Amino acid sequence: MSEVKLTPMMKQYMDIKASIPEDAVLMFRMGDFYEMFFKDAETTSKILDITLTKRGGVPMSGIPYHALENYLPRLLEADIKVAIAEQVEDPKEAQGIVRREVARIITPGTVMDSAVLSPKQNNFLISLSYSKGNYGLGCLDISTGDLRVTELASKDELETELHRLQAKECLISESLHNAWDKVENEQPFTSEKILWTPLQDWIFSYDSADELLKRHFSVASLDGFGCRDLNLAVCAAGALLYYAAENLRQSITHVKKLKTYQNKEYMVLDHISQRNLELVSPMPGSSKEGTLLNVLDETTTPMGSRLMREWILRPLYTKNAICERHDSVDALKDDPLTLAELREIIGVIRDLERITARLNVGSATPRDMVSLSMSVAIIPDVKYLLSNFDMPLLNRLHDQLSELPELVERINSTIQDEPPVKLTDGGIIREGFSDYLDDLRKGATEGKNWLAEIQMKEQERTGIRTLKIKYNKVFGYYIEISKANIANVPDDYIRKQTLVNAERYITPELKEIESKILGSEDKSKALEQEIFNELREFGLSFTGAIQDTAAALAAADVLTALAECARKYNYVRPHITEDETLHIMSGRHPVLDAQMIGDRFVPNDTLLDGGENRMMIITGPNMAGKSTYIRQTAMLVLMAQMGSFIPASSATIGLVDRVFTRVGAADDIARGQSTFMVEMVETANILNHATAKSLVILDEIGRGTSTFDGLSIAWAVAEYLHDSPESCARTQFATHYHELSELAMTKTGVQNYNVAVKEYGDQVIFLRQIVKGCADKSYGIYVAKLAGLPVSVIERANEVLENLENNSMQEAGRPAIAEHRTTNKRKKIIQIEEPEGPYQGSFF
Repeated sequence: MSEVKLTPMMKQYMDIKASIPEDAVLMFRMGDFYEMFFKDAETTSKILDITLTKRGGVPMSGIPYHALENYLPRLLEADIKVAIAEQVEDPKEAQGIVRREVARIITPGTVMDSAVLSPKQNNFLISLSYSKGNYGLGCLDISTGDLRVTELASKDELETELHRLQAKECLISESLHNAWDKVENEQPFTSEKILWTPLQDWIFSYDSADELLKRHFSVASLDGFGCRDLNLAVCAAGALLYYAAENLRQSITHVKKLKTYQNKEYMVLDHISQRNLELVSPMPGSSKEGTLLNVLDETTTPMGSRLMREWILRPLYTKNAICERHDSVDALKDDPLTLAELREIIGVIRDLERITARLNVGSATPRDMVSLSMSVAIIPDVKYLLSNFDMPLLNRLHDQLSELPELVERINSTIQDEPPVKLTDGGIIREGFSDYLDDLRKGATEGKNWLAEIQMKEQERTGIRTLKIKYNKVFGYYIEISKANIANVPDDYIRKQTLVNAERYITPELKEIESKILGSEDKSKALEQEIFNELREFGLSFTGAIQDTAAALAAADVLTALAECARKYNYVRPHITEDETLHIMSGRHPVLDAQMIGDRFVPNDTLLDGGENRMMIITGPNMAGKSTYIRQTAMLVLMAQMGSFIPASSATIGLVDRVFTRVGAADDIARGQSTFMVEMVETANILNHATAKSLVILDEIGRGTSTFDGLSIAWAVAEYLHDSPESCARTQFATHYHELSELAMTKTGVQNYNVAVKEYGDQVIFLRQIVKGCADKSYGIYVAKLAGLPVSVIERANEVLENLENNSMQEAGRPAIAEHRTTNKRKKIIQIEEPEGPYQGSFF
């Protein structure tokens, strides 16, 4: 770049470029375009598939400024930070180069643009502080103002939170980042797509963070936020506020609260269980409809949808809090008319959380203000309907709603009912709000009539019927006459521009009218901007009340959605206890049950406790439904503790502190781990962290190695989970190792179950019923036949199976497994209640 002689414009560009982070692309506003230069131009041209050109030896690319929201998501998806440099003075009034400044820096974690954000998912920016094996974790959704912090005692806890939050960007100190770089795979959750942003160490210092937070919240101490002795959490929160304010280039006044939370308040769902149970995201190759979120998300607002996702991923672990949610769902379900009316009214409300955030950072549009007014105006109706219920949680939500009639009246009296999208378009302010504005608009309108009159008068005076009065930004208004009529141009016309086929002229009268017209338009737009800014400042004073109202509306939306699901799918209220009893009668898998339209999902019972029913060993054929059944148990427990009713005839749920799952088969090529190694790592995690209050779901432990090795490992794992005082969790163990059923002979807490199968002559029927006892066959060859293996292969497999069952060696030393037989009976398979849809490959 030093070899290129820079123009004054490019010098300005380079000065601004030097003021932003090195890893940010600078979009430099020039007229109607954002231009990128040098390396930034090369980077963006590849990602955005736009033309790369050169001017004066400088590589450059550009996009129309009004199309930024179309291109921005692609840059953020590529982990590119974008700095927006805007023109901050009118080019007409500028002396020399138009002054430009960085208006904001957009990163994956600091996006405010609604076109980029998912309406149904929070966009968390997170930060980490670290000391002696402990982590401080801060989470900020800048688009809603939601700021939370916690402290975690292990890397495992950290990975669980990172996966649950699904953050796009994480802030860490430079020293921590450098330390991680020196240790392979030390960085947590390397398989997740996340942008790690190192910041200077002083930003994470306690003194700096504590002072910044106290100044931001205008408090003398952070103890009132629950931050006493949470120094690492304070460091993380301070870094978040610093980074967000630096990128938005203004104060983030909509961040009104700092919330602390502890993992002990919630059931822990590690990232493996979140994945295996397909709670909010489907497994690779499965349909996006195959998630629990897809079934339960009957919410009617984006705020409610985001909160539903959070409730699913963070079930409660406090009996009273769970029962309060159940009480509310019960009351709403029992009053279907009020429930329907409440859902209809809430469904009209817009995304108050994000509108309020845009209002605070100065990006709210006139239509945002109309949406705000319309939404707040409905609050009295919501409060009236909620007052019909005498439930503690619903009562608190009722009291948390603010009606704010003065805000509604101010917006309605100021803004047009259907204003233009952009403030710069004009016509935003309601007629009659300002007499002066109305006079300016009238002058502009009459001025256009004056132009029409002048054009007609000049056509008659000159005899030139094709004479036209036109306008452009350079010359303003002018008279255009074709070359053929030049001879008829009056002497008082002043030539302004010569074209190939026409001449352009002005007159003193025309310039006088122009000054009136343009002056009125400019003044009216400036006045509209001023009035809108005053309205915005007025709205800012209600930020806290609107945020509290939005939070209450979101919770009401989720509760009404859960009540609707309970009514729609015939769910029942679970009974919550604090012992180890887990007794579900006629339980159904929530996703499959919802998808099986016209068919009946076969229900099953579950009984687990801390005594004689501590462990279920479940055997049975492939594709009979073992995996579905054990996942079903985990999902019903999770639903119950998040506050939902569940698909069953009755249920008693003893509180579960953690759900562990080990199902499926997958390798981790990135970390050089085989399928079996992944299986063992996940199993080790369970054995090292399960407690007597946990629920453990195991599917086919030990299948990735030799039969004897696998059976030995599976037996030892089952014994450990049964015997260990620290890890004696309630366990469902699905397996093809029939030998595991012998555990029940020596372990008092083990019970054998199997998936029922009926054989009628040459037919095999899978009944999908979980019954007492152990299966004596796997029917794997029958499943292979269903999969389409050639008939000859199936016949040969049956021969080999019979050889193995009889004897492994002949007297002559020849393996019996290799013998051929002349006859072989093949049974016909009939499957009933076979589920369809995305779970067919995933669960069976």
